[in-house]
Amino acid sequence: MHELSVTENILNIATRHAVQAGAKKVTDIYIVIGRLSSLVDDSVQFYWDMISENTICVGAQLHFERRPAEILCLNCNHKFSILTELTPCPECASLSLMVLSGEEFWLDSIEIEK
Repeated sequence: MHELSVTENILNIATRHAVQAGAKKVTDIYIVIGRLSSLVDDSVQFYWDMISENTICVGAQLHFERRPAEILCLNCNHKFSILTELTPCPECASLSLMVLSGEEFWLDSIEIEK
């Protein structure tokens, strides 16, 4: 359910920047999400379609870029990437890991019509 509040924030940010830029319409929104983020693209899209009605962002296409997670093994200092869930270190099989990236989420850019 937290996708609703996240989607509302995306709408607020996109609307604010579009209005500041003198836009008539927002056509595309680019969102970056780390692989370990719990956000579900389909849920964000579902809420987007509902809450963007009657706004400058109605009909804007959402583009999701999922970034791989970067992990550091605290046992052997090996850095590695994962595309899905956390896994043991491929070098030493340790579970003593630190997430360096992969939990991020941000609105990267918007495209507008003037």
